[in-house]
Amino acid sequence: MEGFGFSRELRLLTPSHYSRIFQEPARAATPVFTLLAKPNDVGHPRLGLTVAKKRCKLACQRNRIKRLARESFRLNRHKLDNIDIVLMVKTGVDEQSNEELTKQLNKLWRKVNERCKPGAPKPKPHKKRPSRGHKAKK
Repeated sequence: MEGFGFSRELRLLTPSHYSRIFQEPARAATPVFTLLAKPNDVGHPRLGLTVAKKRCKLACQRNRIKRLARESFRLNRHKLDNIDIVLMVKTGVDEQSNEELTKQLNKLWRKVNERCKPGAPKPKPHKKRPSRGHKAKK
């Protein structure tokens, strides 16, 4: 039986691990989280966290969110295929209760796992929004 630890091999560690996922990922989102995922070849799921100071001002809140995300991943990783996941937060995440965040994360793990399966439809290419303040040339 596999353990429930969160060892080093279950984490995305280098910038190259992250950049690979940002290119045409499968996406899943809730009002406070966005998950990007891509299948991997390492034989187990891996998790990377990005909790921006812009979205969550206080360090204690950022740490709480990362702790909850790691714990949820640790308990649900046995249900996941071999995928790399990057979790990003949205504004307002620090106002949510621990129970609400855990509930949303549990739903997102299942959703992103389904979207990374071999027969799943490919994600549409993500178009960047036009920057504000500049008028489009005609």
